[in-house]
Amino acid sequence: MPPWTKHLTMASSSSLFLLAVLLALVSWQATAYDPSPLQDFCVADMKSPVRVNGFPCKDPMAVNPEDFFNPAMLDQPRDTKNSKVGSNVTNINVINFPGLNTLGISLARIDYGPLGVNTPHIHPRATELLTVLEGTLYLGFVTSNPNRLFSRVVKKGDVFVFPKAMIHFQMNLAHDKPAAALSSLSSQNPGVISIANAVFGSNPPISDDVLATAFQVEKKLIDWLQSQFWENNHY
Repeated sequence: MPPWTKHLTMASSSSLFLLAVLLALVSWQATAYDPSPLQDFCVADMKSPVRVNGFPCKDPMAVNPEDFFNPAMLDQPRDTKNSKVGSNVTNINVINFPGLNTLGISLARIDYGPLGVNTPHIHPRATELLTVLEGTLYLGFVTSNPNRLFSRVVKKGDVFVFPKAMIHFQMNLAHDKPAAALSSLSSQNPGVISIANAVFGSNPPISDDVLATAFQVEKKLIDWLQSQFWENNHY
């Protein structure tokens, strides 16, 4: 075999290997979400001792129409007066609606009192599509580096999307009227991490030395923040 043929073969092999790696990465990205169902449905069996990435399936012969129904009455507003942040989130996910198992979707209703805030948080496993039901909201999300804010004011009937795992928030702009929104999420169990709660209300707490350095403030301010009651309005 001529020397140039050997080099050409090695180059071709390298190209094919690189192409295979790229295809594998694309394939992984395409499947890095909730698993696609391999049957018509997989109602979650909450009584099963088996623990998997998701929930095991209930016996199909034991499934009934009630497994695909949730009487949550999302058309009814929720109380926000007892919330320190002025909002109340009602979740409909696989935990309280087993019929969603493997279907890759969940819902939430967010009620906002006057000037109420759904505080900055992330959903580690889901993109969120928010539809305004009533009122006018200021909302937005922050990207990863560089930390760019995308925000705007939205009103009844408007739709806004928060990309997966981005820090996002909403605020009712009215001083005297409530507001409400319906959120669709691309996971049966999207999860939520409230930023302030996680940073200042973790158990056990994060070292005040770490937080004082991170926020460039005195430790006594961090200690005060950690001593507050951090309400979680997402459950």
